[in-house]
Amino acid sequence: MKEKLASYRTPEERSRALSRTSWATVLINLALAAGKLAAGIVSKSGAMVSDAVHSASDVFSTFIVLIGVRISGREADRDHPYGHERFESMAAIILSAVLMVTGLLIGWEGVSKLMHPEGLERPGLPALIAAAVSIAVKEAMFHWTRAVAKRAGSDALMADAWHHRSDALSSVGALIGIGGARLGFAVLDPLAGVVISIFIAKAALEIFRDAADKLIDRRCDDATEERIRSLALSQEGVRGVDLLMTRQFGSRIYVELEISADGALPLEAAHAIAHRVHDAVESALPQVKHVTVHVNPAEE
Repeated sequence: MKEKLASYRTPEERSRALSRTSWATVLINLALAAGKLAAGIVSKSGAMVSDAVHSASDVFSTFIVLIGVRISGREADRDHPYGHERFESMAAIILSAVLMVTGLLIGWEGVSKLMHPEGLERPGLPALIAAAVSIAVKEAMFHWTRAVAKRAGSDALMADAWHHRSDALSSVGALIGIGGARLGFAVLDPLAGVVISIFIAKAALEIFRDAADKLIDRRCDDATEERIRSLALSQEGVRGVDLLMTRQFGSRIYVELEISADGALPLEAAHAIAHRVHDAVESALPQVKHVTVHVNPAEE
């Protein structure tokens, strides 16, 4: 069963929650990156240094999230009458590009060392401890950030949450590689770096695909559309739903409905029915930004 979270009551409350989460992420990632880099250098572990670079990239990506959230929260204006919500999806795409570049660089470093294994050294214990700490912290950050992102309906913050998960997975790879290298299999340390890069690249592609869908007006999922249809049909005077179209606009949803009603009704009564449908959908689904309702005469 999918986790269901109540949405934030106001845009201001949503913005504050996203900002708090992002700034906490920046501080934690700075501490993690510094600690892992120090442990990697002291322990002579390429996998841990790569993992530190990944954590440092998290700081940059979170700043992208902050900028995207700040711009997307602006009110509609003359030049942008539909609002600025798509800036969150754009921020997520930029973040996916940062992730992909990070993954490719880490993978190249690992492959280079595998091609010249004679220079590999046995990593020290601090790198192993740093990897274990990183796994625990980043996995906790993933669950916390994902919960906030779901409640806020934020693409950019959800991308950042998966960035935390990719960092946790990279630390798992580092832990295995460093542990194996300490047991005498030095090649496992750079091999872990290559595995880490694959996880990062996979996360980047998934983030890109989700954000791109919301920039090209992809429809909502079946469950959301079925709920909209049911809400419309439950309103007094609605005899049927002739057409339902949805499109995702960044973190928000636009809905177009054609409903059928008694063709003999006066205009004012038909308008009242359309207004009830409009209000019911927007009240039940906070992520819906606007509903357009057209009334057709029902076929007898």
